Amino acid sequence: MPELTLPIAEPALRLQQIHNFALMRMHEVKTDADKKLFLELPVSINRGNANWIRPLDKDIEQVFDVEQNKLFKKGGECARWLLKDEAGNVIGRIAAFVNKQYKQEQPTGGIGFFECINDQQAANFMFDHCKQWLQQRGMEAMDGPINFGERERWWGLLVEGFQEPLYCMNYNPPYYKELFDNYGFEVYFEQVCFAMKVKDRLQDKFYQRYEELSQDPNYSYRHIRKSNLEKYIKDFAYIYNKAWAGHGGGKQLEERVVAKMFAQMKSVIDEDLMWYVYYKDEPIGFWINLPDLNQYFKHMNGKFGLWQKLKFLWLKNFGKCNRFVGLVFGIIPEFQGKGVDGYMIMAGAKVIQPAGKYEDYEMQWIGDFNPKMINIAESLGTYRSRKLQTLRYLFDRKKKFKRHPMIGDHLK
Repeated sequence: MPELTLPIAEPALRLQQIHNFALMRMHEVKTDADKKLFLELPVSINRGNANWIRPLDKDIEQVFDVEQNKLFKKGGECARWLLKDEAGNVIGRIAAFVNKQYKQEQPTGGIGFFECINDQQAANFMFDHCKQWLQQRGMEAMDGPINFGERERWWGLLVEGFQEPLYCMNYNPPYYKELFDNYGFEVYFEQVCFAMKVKDRLQDKFYQRYEELSQDPNYSYRHIRKSNLEKYIKDFAYIYNKAWAGHGGGKQLEERVVAKMFAQMKSVIDEDLMWYVYYKDEPIGFWINLPDLNQYFKHMNGKFGLWQKLKFLWLKNFGKCNRFVGLVFGIIPEFQGKGVDGYMIMAGAKVIQPAGKYEDYEMQWIGDFNPKMINIAESLGTYRSRKLQTLRYLFDRKKKFKRHPMIGDHLK
């Protein structure tokens, strides 16, 4: 028989509600009622915070759906829980997972989707539960808060820049950092976002690189056309595999995977925001951006049914989205260091800036283990808009771990 739906604890009432921590219990999410409580706890935690944007319920639930999340089919395991106090009020939530594709020095599991009232004992209770669950599955450490999936979604603890989050980016109250630190989590790597005003002039060197390469007829650039997506899908896969496959354990990206990705993006693609560079008509680089979808989804209250889809279409056509987001930027190795980055960025800027449609540009996070991309981001004249952290906790507290293996000495 399913458990009765219980109220979610209001943060302001937490001291009155929690009298005996020995009576707290973890309740695994199984029923539709459990899922609703899991999705709605952040509403309570962030009540009164104008910058918080409720994620779409469907985006959260997709992570835990065995049919939609391919990691389940690859032997991954995942569980999620609600933390309830003695009165049955929900005062926390968390998920733990084992992703066999997540290769680390020691077997490392993940925790994520953490939400908690401002109480260390409540947080510790959930961390301890996840630790035990992961140890039973052979794990020796846990990273968090991370996603049971790709890094571009729900990855990292926000520690600086508590403005409106980008689409599928974690957002949390500042006190979460203290909850993780006090338990014993340490920084594995930092994730930095960079932003700038679209109207601002870029540094002179970008204009110089653009002029230099424009004199060479072998170079050309273009922004995508939805009517010819097949070509750009193929070119994306080629550039990606040349630039990343084999680098840091990266694998070849199949065209069918790229096709699926573009199909999912197609309805929100702004053609002027996606740029490719060619040398003798061979693809050598891309700069992929999208409008910030949270500018639309913040009006949906987490829902995306028929009415919300109609509202989304109306907002997309008649509403205002003044920020676009950098998703991925890549140049094949043979053309790195030749000014192609400046050439491509200027090609886009010459279209995006005069249009006046967007006011702000922000890049999805760049790990501090990637100094080359950080240098490119900083060379645009950006400022650091927010910082997240991927944290690690070793179960054997006598051991020490190194920060992300690709982090250079200058970043340690």
